[in-house]
Amino acid sequence: MSVSVPRERIVLYALLTSLAAISIDALLPGLREVGLELGVAPPLSTQHIVSLFVLGMVFGELFLGPISDAMGRKRALVFGLCIYAIGTLVALLAQSLEGLILGRVLQGGGVAGPKIATRAMIRDQFEGEAMARIMSFLFSLFILVPMIAPALGQAVIAVAGWRGMFALYLILASGLGAWLVLRHPETLPPERRIPFRPHTLLANGRRILANRRVTLLISATGLVFGAQLLYLSTAADLFADAYGVHDTFPLYFALLAGGIGLASYLNGRLVGRFGMDAMARGGFVGLTLAGLVLLGACAISDGHPPLAILLALGFAAFFAIGILFGNLNAMAMRSLGQVAGLGASLIASGSSLVATLYAVALGALYDGTVSVLAFGIFLAGAISLLLGELSSRSADTPVMAVR
Repeated sequence: MSVSVPRERIVLYALLTSLAAISIDALLPGLREVGLELGVAPPLSTQHIVSLFVLGMVFGELFLGPISDAMGRKRALVFGLCIYAIGTLVALLAQSLEGLILGRVLQGGGVAGPKIATRAMIRDQFEGEAMARIMSFLFSLFILVPMIAPALGQAVIAVAGWRGMFALYLILASGLGAWLVLRHPETLPPERRIPFRPHTLLANGRRILANRRVTLLISATGLVFGAQLLYLSTAADLFADAYGVHDTFPLYFALLAGGIGLASYLNGRLVGRFGMDAMARGGFVGLTLAGLVLLGACAISDGHPPLAILLALGFAAFFAIGILFGNLNAMAMRSLGQVAGLGASLIASGSSLVATLYAVALGALYDGTVSVLAFGIFLAGAISLLLGELSSRSADTPVMAVR
C-alpha cells in the first residue's frame, strides 16, 4: 500500500471528518437562545440538540458503511452530504424544538457519510502504524475546528441568530461536496467491492461482532466518546450556571479542546515508537485519574471546584481522550481489512450508540454543578480501561469477508 498521500487530500479528509464536530460545537453558544425562542418540550430539552444529533449518526453509520463497500467511497460520501443538507434545511426552517431536533437527527444521519467513507478511504490506502499516524495527524488538523467553532458560532449567531449557523452548515456541505467530486479519486476499485445484499451484510456483520477484541474496543470507544459527549451537551449550561461564564465561553471551550489537539499531534509522533496498545493504555489511565481527582475536588467544594481546577483537570481529561481517539479506531480496524466499510460502520455506530445512551443517562442528572461531569469522566475512564485490558488479551484474528 501507499505510504504517502497528497497534502490536499489530508486537508480534505480533515475538513470532511470535522463536519460533525463543527455541527455540534459551533451551535453550543446558541443553545440558550434556541431554548428562549422555541421553548422546551419535555422530555426534550436543548441538551438533546447535541445528544440526538449523535443518535442520528448511529443510523447513518449503519447504512452508509455498507453503501461505501458496495458502491464506492465517493458515492456514499456524496449521498451522506445530501442527507445532511436536507436535515440542515429542516432545522433552519423549524418552528418548534421537536422540528429542530428532527433536523438534527437527519443531519447526524447524513454526516455519517463523511465520517465513515473518509475512514474507509484511509483504510483503503494505509494499514497498521501508518494508518494510526494518518488518523492522528487528521485529529491534529481538524482539532482547530472545535477550538474556533464556538467563537465562530457566537459571531454568526450575534449577526444572524442561531438559524444563521444552519445556513453556514449548508454552505460548508455544498463546498466540500464539490471539492470531493472534482478533485478526489475513488479509492475502492470495482473488483474489491462487496455487493449490497442483506444476507451478506448480516453474515459479515456477525463475523465482525463475533470478534471479541473488536466488540470490546467498540464499547471502550463508546464510553470515551460518551464522556466527551456528556461535556458537550452540558458545557454551555455548566459554565453559565456554575461560574457565570457567558461571553468568554468560547475561550474556555477552546482551551479544553486544545488538550485533544495537542495529544493527537504527539500521538502521531510517538505511536510508531511505543505502539497503539501502549499509547491507548496510557490514555485510559490518564482519563480515569483526571476524572477521579476532579470528583474529589467536587466532593470538597460542594460541586463547585475553582474554575482553574476544572480547566486544568478538564485539559488533562481531553488530552487523554485525544490519545485514545487516535488509537482506538485504528486498533479496532486492524483486523477488518476485507470489510473496512462495514467494519468502520459498525465501530462508529456501535460506539455512537453507547456514547449517546451514556451521555443522555448522565445528562439527565445534571444539577448545575461539576459533579455529574466529573463522575462521568471517571466512570468512562475506569470501565474503558478494563475493556481495553480485556481486548489486549483477545486474539487479533483477521475477519474474512463473505462475498
